[in-house]
Amino acid sequence: MVQCPRGTRDFLPDEMERRRYYENVLRNTARTFGFREIATPIFEETELFVMRSGPNILNEIYSFKDKGDRDIALRPELTAPVMRMFVNSMSNEPRPLKLFYFGQCFRYERPQSGRYREFFQFGAELIGNANPETDAEAIALAASMIKAIGLKEYKIRIGHIGIIKDMLTDAGVPSERLPDVLQKLDKRLYDEAREILETMDISGDTADGIFRITGTVGGKEVLDLVPEETASYLRELTDLLSDMGVADVEIDLGVVRGLDYYTGMVFEAEAPSLGAEKQICGGGSYSLSELFGGEKVFSTGFAIGFDRVLLAIEKEGQKYENKGVLAYVVPVSDHERKDAARIVSMLRGNGVSADIDIMRRKMAKAMKHASAAGARYAVIVGKNELAEGSVTVRDMNTGDQKTVKIEDLVMMFLF
Repeated sequence: MVQCPRGTRDFLPDEMERRRYYENVLRNTARTFGFREIATPIFEETELFVMRSGPNILNEIYSFKDKGDRDIALRPELTAPVMRMFVNSMSNEPRPLKLFYFGQCFRYERPQSGRYREFFQFGAELIGNANPETDAEAIALAASMIKAIGLKEYKIRIGHIGIIKDMLTDAGVPSERLPDVLQKLDKRLYDEAREILETMDISGDTADGIFRITGTVGGKEVLDLVPEETASYLRELTDLLSDMGVADVEIDLGVVRGLDYYTGMVFEAEAPSLGAEKQICGGGSYSLSELFGGEKVFSTGFAIGFDRVLLAIEKEGQKYENKGVLAYVVPVSDHERKDAARIVSMLRGNGVSADIDIMRRKMAKAMKHASAAGARYAVIVGKNELAEGSVTVRDMNTGDQKTVKIEDLVMMFLF
């Protein structure tokens, strides 16, 4: 028996219904902030991701030659494709541009709980300017999405990439080596970061000072440890977030995001219910468009790991109740099947979700199937009722039933 590839999944109808429900919760939340949905191709030119992340990304992605001998890759993330699209098609549009997207991404990594080779991201990009208002808007949207999806326990941590970048530069790390160190610090791999710093003759004491800063977490008092310009920016940002209802934000100087294109504020959201691998969202302010041939534009964006946030609400005990059809039409005998077909068509044509027995089951088995399918009501089409222009409607939860005129069925189910 052929299985789906390792690191991918099949989604059966109940799970697909659950996923679509939560997708739409996120979509609707983004729309309330004035963001509009976009979509980009699932595959892009490999160069797009190499330009964005460096040649080492080739070890982590699905890349191949197409039939035209072009280098193509399945997208490992969505920020680069969105900014490529911005440069191609939207660079002359009024700003800010508030965009959101949802789609699958692909990375060749070891599958584990909540991490897959094919995974799904919900994200947003606010293209316009680098100021506290745009950063606050993006963080507030991320927080609202996480709250709307029903996660009870989560924490948002805010930092500033410039703090660590400046410390590394002052210590003597050349710009081309910054990404290597930042990636290690992002994952708290201090021993590996120390090895890299030692190759550049950076002392252990200097390295320890950098590591201490990345471990500094707290309230606004933490900002006393950073340059005043950065501290002032983050104070203004946290004040704005408080005004927007985003409370309990931590200042974490260790949020470095490990990507070279981030230029200022960076943030992460985590869910304690996931244990050690608890990050569900990450983002920050960046400048990327000039890398793809456009003008330099500052943006703030984030991505929510959709699979991980669903796992987090599941671990918190949240249950999703699948919704069956509203009406299941059951003919009492073969003689009523044509009438039953006309009735189910009438319901569907008026926007009522309705199903019908098409397996020619006996009535008792058809009713049992209607119950198993989660139908809210059974519409029983019998000879005597039809003679009076009526059907019997049974509440599948309570067992109560009543006779209803066929002409009144639609109004009954819609109102």
